[in-house]
Amino acid sequence: MVAKITIGKRIRGILHYNENKVSAGQAQLIMASGFAGEIGQMSFENKLKRFENLMILSEKVKTNALHISLNFDATEKLDNAKMQAIAASYMDKIGFGDQPFLVYRHNDAAHHHIHIVTTNIQPYKKRIETHNIGLLVSEPARKQIEQEFNLVKAESKAFKTQAAIKPADPEKAIYGHLPTKRAISNVVGAVVSQYKFTSLAELNAVLRQFNVVADRGKEDTLMFQKKGLIYSLLDKNDNPIGIPIKASAFYSKPTLANLEKKFEQNIEKRKPYREDLKEEIEKVFKAYRQITKETFIRELQKENIQAIFRQNEQGLTYGVTFVDNTNKAVFKGSDLSKNYSAKNLTERFSQTDQPFKRTTPTTNYLKTNEQAEQYLKPSGFEKIIQTLTGKSAGDTAPLTPRKKRKKKEQGMHL
Repeated sequence: MVAKITIGKRIRGILHYNENKVSAGQAQLIMASGFAGEIGQMSFENKLKRFENLMILSEKVKTNALHISLNFDATEKLDNAKMQAIAASYMDKIGFGDQPFLVYRHNDAAHHHIHIVTTNIQPYKKRIETHNIGLLVSEPARKQIEQEFNLVKAESKAFKTQAAIKPADPEKAIYGHLPTKRAISNVVGAVVSQYKFTSLAELNAVLRQFNVVADRGKEDTLMFQKKGLIYSLLDKNDNPIGIPIKASAFYSKPTLANLEKKFEQNIEKRKPYREDLKEEIEKVFKAYRQITKETFIRELQKENIQAIFRQNEQGLTYGVTFVDNTNKAVFKGSDLSKNYSAKNLTERFSQTDQPFKRTTPTTNYLKTNEQAEQYLKPSGFEKIIQTLTGKSAGDTAPLTPRKKRKKKEQGMHL
């Protein structure tokens, strides 16, 4: 099990995120601890009011909302009852058992996971300390729960939670602002959290795979100058459609300022996958004497790698980006090495493909008995040997060249 705790200032935003998932059929509220009444009868305002009634007791505390996700191995079969028991045990172990909290089961990924919404403000105006809660409190609790419920351990090599990202469906999303926002949010949130990119161009190389693009606008616009960012859906021709959404409008806040922090962090995070990617690229070249750019791209796709070449208006290639979808790492060609820059790669491409062919063994020309007999017939030289010795060439030892005698030095002559 993997536990992730996000501490924020807006309980309303966290509630909206989960309730929108419920409305879209991607989540289900399975537990409400510390709330009066039936789950099905509670409105959004009922849920929000329960938390806000505690928060107003300590208005000076601004960071007072917790959004927790518990993620389980993709192979585990967990029903709602077991999910509820795990959530209750976890909250009790991290010191939030007496706090009001809501548990949402999400079904928008291949693995089972739940989201928990709560506050750290207690009824008697004190707040629960959350500094370093992940390492000091959550990690020991997680390990105890893995034992208690016989879950796949997070440290196990067999543990897998990361699910395939579903591309946004433009046809379903363009009918209204809210569906568009949800479609984009699902893709952007997953890509930003899973992929290791170091620039907006690299991020877009990934997003375009899922029918989404991030745009700063033209350089002479106010949005560009103020470092604004919008996200749009793409149609089948890679053109933006529908209503663009400001980055600040999303719950995960994928603004340019926040992305730039990611750029710095990802420089180190992607390093372990650099050599693997170079090796996969070279494998493609080694399989061909000559290879076209189209075949090069197609062969890499078989290995779950996208090679995206960028061209200017004149059709000249000026850049290339590689998206390793297996390791979730993105590299500009020149960041791998000079050999993989767009210019050098273009020089290695040809107009036609010519795969390497393995040579056949020499025994291939002895396919029939007649061919074998013909091959074994003595040559003219061998016939001479047979006449002089009375033996066939096969009965004699192989001829070896005689060693040349060294000339004696003149000083040795008498």
